[in-house]
Amino acid sequence: MNERRARRRRRWQQPSTPESRVDRLIREAHERGDFDDLPGLGKPLDLRGLDDPDWWAKQKIRDEDLDSTTLLPAALQLRRERQEYPESLRDIRDEEAVRRILVDFNRRVKHERLAPSLGPASRIVVSIIDVEDMVERWRALLRHRHR
Repeated sequence: MNERRARRRRRWQQPSTPESRVDRLIREAHERGDFDDLPGLGKPLDLRGLDDPDWWAKQKIRDEDLDSTTLLPAALQLRRERQEYPESLRDIRDEEAVRRILVDFNRRVKHERLAPSLGPASRIVVSIIDVEDMVERWRALLRHRHR
């Protein structure tokens, strides 16, 4: 028993040399130039929002210029997508393609409604789209664009 304790103590003792293994690895990496081309070199660290547990994800989204809407719950993503119609369909020339997109949207809305709720009891409700009405609005948008 005493031998085991002594071994454990020896394992966790400070190294006999003044430079620890970690310090040595950092020094060697610095000498090789491993830290020379890091992003943010010479800039102060942005320490705002560190009390937020998701600070690193938000910073990554900002740094990589990623679309943060993919982090929203599915219902909010669908609601945002719905708000962009018919403007988001403006570059599509084929009416059948527009109909397929709208029918697919309605299918995803219905699928989301049937999904179990993981959050609070009050669910976000997304309305389905009247395909004929939206196709007519899309046509009007195209007519207005060609004037």
